[in-house]
Amino acid sequence: MPPKKRSSGTPQKKELKGSLKSRSPDSGDNAVLSPERHKDKDPEFVFLSEELQSTNSICDHAWRIWEREIRSMDKTNMPYSNRQQWGACLFIAGMELEGINLTFTQFLKAVGLSVKQFISLVRKMDVNVDTISPKVNSAVTRLENKYDVTLALYQRFVKTCEKIFAEPDNAKRKELWESSWTMFLLAKGTFLQMEDDLVISFQLLLCVLEFFAKRLSPSLLQSPYNSVVSSSTLSPPTRTSRRNQGKSKPRPAEMDMQLLETLCKEGDCSVDEVKNVYQSTFCAFLDSVGLLGLQGLPPMEALSKQYEELYHKSKDFDARLFLSDDETLSPNKIEVSKVEVTPRKNLFAEDIAIPVPQTPIRAAMTSIQQLRGDLTSGSDQPSSNLLVYYKNCTVDPSGEIKKRVEELGEVFIQRFAQAVGQHCEGLGRKRFYLGAQLYYKVMESMLKSEEKRLSVQNFSKLLNNAAFHTSLLACALEVVIATYVGSSLKNGGFGRSSGASDSVESDLCFPWILSVFQLPAFDFYKVIESFIKAEPTLKHDMVKHLEQCEHVIMESLAWRTDSPLFDLLKQSREEGPGEQAEPPATLNQPLHHNHTAADLYLSPVRPCRQPPVMEAEPPTPGTRAPRSNSLSLFYKKLYRMAYLRLKMLFSNLLTSHPEMEPIIWTLLQHTLQNEYELMRDRHLDQLIMSAMYAICKVKNVDLRFKTIVTAYKELPNTNQETFKRVLIREGQYDSIIVFYNLVFMQKLKTNILQYSSPRPPPLSPIPHIPCSPYKNSPLRVPGSNNVYVSPLKSSRVSPLVMTPRSRILISIGESFGSADKFQKINQMLSSSDWSLKRSLDGGSAPKPLKRLRFDMDGQDEADGSKSSGESALIQKLAEMSSTRSRMQEQKLKEESDKDHPEP
Repeated sequence: MPPKKRSSGTPQKKELKGSLKSRSPDSGDNAVLSPERHKDKDPEFVFLSEELQSTNSICDHAWRIWEREIRSMDKTNMPYSNRQQWGACLFIAGMELEGINLTFTQFLKAVGLSVKQFISLVRKMDVNVDTISPKVNSAVTRLENKYDVTLALYQRFVKTCEKIFAEPDNAKRKELWESSWTMFLLAKGTFLQMEDDLVISFQLLLCVLEFFAKRLSPSLLQSPYNSVVSSSTLSPPTRTSRRNQGKSKPRPAEMDMQLLETLCKEGDCSVDEVKNVYQSTFCAFLDSVGLLGLQGLPPMEALSKQYEELYHKSKDFDARLFLSDDETLSPNKIEVSKVEVTPRKNLFAEDIAIPVPQTPIRAAMTSIQQLRGDLTSGSDQPSSNLLVYYKNCTVDPSGEIKKRVEELGEVFIQRFAQAVGQHCEGLGRKRFYLGAQLYYKVMESMLKSEEKRLSVQNFSKLLNNAAFHTSLLACALEVVIATYVGSSLKNGGFGRSSGASDSVESDLCFPWILSVFQLPAFDFYKVIESFIKAEPTLKHDMVKHLEQCEHVIMESLAWRTDSPLFDLLKQSREEGPGEQAEPPATLNQPLHHNHTAADLYLSPVRPCRQPPVMEAEPPTPGTRAPRSNSLSLFYKKLYRMAYLRLKMLFSNLLTSHPEMEPIIWTLLQHTLQNEYELMRDRHLDQLIMSAMYAICKVKNVDLRFKTIVTAYKELPNTNQETFKRVLIREGQYDSIIVFYNLVFMQKLKTNILQYSSPRPPPLSPIPHIPCSPYKNSPLRVPGSNNVYVSPLKSSRVSPLVMTPRSRILISIGESFGSADKFQKINQMLSSSDWSLKRSLDGGSAPKPLKRLRFDMDGQDEADGSKSSGESALIQKLAEMSSTRSRMQEQKLKEESDKDHPEP
């Protein structure tokens, strides 16, 4: 079963949330499968269900998935048998119902799939977009991440063992490899909370290899390891008298520093960090399994037995099978082709045309070495230059700065250990040390730049601003964390979820640091651009990572209910239409600004009116307060990012209707400017998709939500929960279709209809996009591989005349649109109690819709009539539904007769 998070309790035991307790053979849904109860299903499917130890409820649920989603899908690009597809349906149902009995490896062997084939099959099965629930998607993604990390570690394990061990006997060499690999898996699975942390896992692997190498005779080691093994490790164990045997304590494990340093040098790894892992995590592991005082090699049988217990508790894949090249763990060809190549040195720039391919471990170690090298001359204390800046302040900030760093450091170290694993406080302390070095370095660089810009040396206001310091330290730590865990945003990762609590990413990924410091995302955003400019040694991938953090903040994190952004927007609205966050007329102007972090943190004071080093004076009664620099710049960037995102989606869907793009953009810009409350606890992409659907609806362009969502999934850095889990109201979440019908369309219906009137509202200017240096060449959209922005081709089509009474803008007709569900929507719309939640089962307890359903026969989607259940609209829908049902039944019968399911 996919890896589950463990509590910080007993380290030897891994909890399994999805495992079921032993069941008694009764007739309930959770009972052992009763074949007589499933006579309506394919006998081969029922037989497989028994083989996979499924319950009655899992069997029923899996068969529903097969009949509704998979059976009628196009099998052209589906090179899997019915048995494999049935197996995947059963596994998906088991994950959703938390009732899987077999381990993941046992399941793979039963249906004849590898890990990569299973993941590929699950992705292909998401034909109707809602086939795979967010819960299952999260579990599968975690499984994939852990597999990729374990594969990379095994490949490095093989290369390292080939360089260390020289055992001539094949059987003994095999046992040596099996023992060391099994011990590593046991240690990683027992003591690491984040088993997909590549760097710490690799450091733990080096500890295990040191443990085995120093217990071998030098004749069984290759050079240089045979010459660095110290004689102390080869001394026989001291004999203990029988009288004192019961009282003797095991001798603590002693590191062979020369051997450890040699291993670290070979692996480009920090000796200090590996030493810390050894003394804390690895020694604690040895103690927990009774091997702390062992002088010889550990018994293979004992290690294998303990890992067997751990593996069955986790219901994970059996990583020991890497040793036997088991087909269930066979990687894709692209994984096998990855080779580790040491970069060639002393070459001119023009000689290096293609980046040198690197394994994941080599790439991670290189990035860490570069970061540590950039901070070699730094300190985790303020430099003499910084102390001068402190003393020049009207109010000396040095005491508060020191106190704040110490307090935040303790919080960081504690939370780091909770996230990564027990006994990892030392690693957290070292990461924070690097972050503090970078924090002071960038602060000094920023102050030097401000001194040059403003010709002042008194930065009392800025240096006594707690939000500035917390944000700057958080940004420095984010750079350190991203360097260690990888700066790429896997699967859209961290900020793309629209309110889900179970992230598919590693626990330390952004915005983890904001949670640790309880820092508003809007405050963190203010420091990002100045941080990048102040630290020229940042590598390109880290600059892109910080830019992506900024995007995540603008698209969702800054719009959380407790964000200070809403206070600024409210203040801006109270000041009147002349003080908009960012006037539309400026959108087509280049994004030039000279705002620094000092300007933004001391906002709303304008630099042209007062230097940022001075205290802001309250406006006198009757005068208008200056507009917030931070809000203005935020909206400038928000508009440009929103347009680029809309452009990417538009280019995949509506290229035959170029006249639609400026209209959709105008509606979106109007929404962000005037109806910004729609962004509260929501995601920018939800408004983009809703605006696109609304304009297509009002312009009679056939574009369905299913099509929009399918195209959206192909965009970079997206998450399916963005359209599956949208806030409706007061903690209630549902699909984007429900959000469109009950919230977006209801709020903007009058405005939407104006775009089809004889006198439509003026179009908003298109935000200025930086020009390509190559004349009229299209500009590649950031974050994409094959999406380019070309000069706009504008055209206008005379719209039809529509009024709120004559045009229905709701989304109608998916399987969601039955009469009883229409009545539920009517009840919500007419109810004055906005806390009323939709309950599709008719019960009294609120039950949010967990699945986003799309129609498969071309009918439009969703619901939303204001008429009663007996209206002509609903009668028509009922007739259409009945006709479709008969056609589908006939089609399925013909297909069943033509193509009997394979065994």
